[in-house]
Amino acid sequence: MVKLTIVGRVKDGLPLAQEARYMNNETTTSHNLSSNYKQQAEFLLNEISKGALPLPSMTIRVDHHSFNYLVVNGICFITLCDSSYPRKLAFNYLQDLQKEFDKFDNGLIHKITKPYSFVKFDSIISSIRKQYIDTRTQANLSKLNANRHRELDIVTGNMSDIVERRRGNIRDPSS
Repeated sequence: MVKLTIVGRVKDGLPLAQEARYMNNETTTSHNLSSNYKQQAEFLLNEISKGALPLPSMTIRVDHHSFNYLVVNGICFITLCDSSYPRKLAFNYLQDLQKEFDKFDNGLIHKITKPYSFVKFDSIISSIRKQYIDTRTQANLSKLNANRHRELDIVTGNMSDIVERRRGNIRDPSS
């Protein structure tokens, strides 16, 4: 299941929009956990904006979840899903968000200066997310079966490696 979605600007790492409800259960533990994941998503957006994650798409594992991100035209779309959620569906979700974002933008994105101030897009994120909740719907099964023989060409990494690299504890093998 898609649990968290953040849309951000790559040039400066500014988060523009998020889904208003990113966890179903509003208990204190769940809220703290979801706040932690939101911070991690913002960290990833920041790393992408600094060029530390130069790939246009990637899956990053953390705990029993996966962050999936897609960068298109200077905008980054990040989602957090259960690790059992099909990656192919997660990237279809991100592509659908990107298509809607392109229709919705009208050049406003470059004028935004405060985090999460593109609130008009939050409801669009929520409506697209609803289409991806149940992986067994006919539409989602069709997306999973489309080009079944073709595997996703997306790199997978671990959040702990990214955090360690940020701290400078892991040497970049290319240097």
